[in-house]
Amino acid sequence: MSKDGEKAKPAGEVYFRLFNEIGIINQLASNRAERAMPHGLTMSQFTVLNHFARGLPPKPPLELANAFQVTKGAMTNTLKQLESKGFIEIVPHETDKRSKVVSMSDKGRAAHRDAQIELARVFNDFSDAFTIDEIVSQLPGLEKLRIWLDENRP
Repeated sequence: MSKDGEKAKPAGEVYFRLFNEIGIINQLASNRAERAMPHGLTMSQFTVLNHFARGLPPKPPLELANAFQVTKGAMTNTLKQLESKGFIEIVPHETDKRSKVVSMSDKGRAAHRDAQIELARVFNDFSDAFTIDEIVSQLPGLEKLRIWLDENRP
């Protein structure tokens, strides 16, 4: 028995429970966030802007698709939508003119800031349910899990 009196569970069951909870949390948070997105942004579009907002250099569409683990077609669709809104720029690669690179535009940076403001607003009630200390205590384990999964992609 565990410390709390619960019968020990097989590791596979615990892992399933962990990833099941993460999946449900992702679905609920994404749905809540997407409803609040300004400029008609979808979560997939916001995540591309968020990727570049970290100061990353321009990247080819295929590299973005691989980073987000989506098909090249899905990424192309997302990029076309962002480009039509003026949030990204797609230009020929400097050395390999056959390929293209994607970067965030000034308009995209502004849209990203607007989205961050809206996300802060829509998740403001979160602070009523959880203390900063509770959240901070979860971060190291989640970061370790993310890093492991990222480094061990299939």
